[in-house]
Amino acid sequence: MQRAIRLAASLTIATAACSAPSIDTAVPELPLTSPEAITELLARSVQPVVINVWASWCIPCRAEAPLLNKAVSQFGEIVHFIGINVRDNQSSAQEFIEELLAETNIDHFFDRYGAVPLALGGSPGIPLTFFYRPGGSLIKLHFGVLDERTLALQIDELLARS
Repeated sequence: MQRAIRLAASLTIATAACSAPSIDTAVPELPLTSPEAITELLARSVQPVVINVWASWCIPCRAEAPLLNKAVSQFGEIVHFIGINVRDNQSSAQEFIEELLAETNIDHFFDRYGAVPLALGGSPGIPLTFFYRPGGSLIKLHFGVLDERTLALQIDELLARS
């Protein structure tokens, strides 16, 4: 009997240790989005649009965040940057933004099931980055992590075609 009590106590302690703590963040909850909402946003856009699809648990997404910060600081006045968090939870998404993207002007949305990238022609894998002309015509879809050269070339191409 004592062994069962010790085992139950150990499991309780282990479960508590593995639970994610609730962390206060200055980042507000991300608005929910849908394929229709993003398609409408793209159709109304008067600027070129870069959509980056990410998740807090995605290591390559963490790697490319500094590049996106740099691009937004350089082109944010003439290119609309959108981040779509997929297959994640709100608190982890908020913490990711606060840690890696808080200093940038990126409009972030929450897509719990990953419907938006699939509807736009992407894949379930992330990261994904879409490059759109004003009005919503797709110029390029980049699968996987962005490197500095690829991001710079795609933004240059985007601006040249806009």
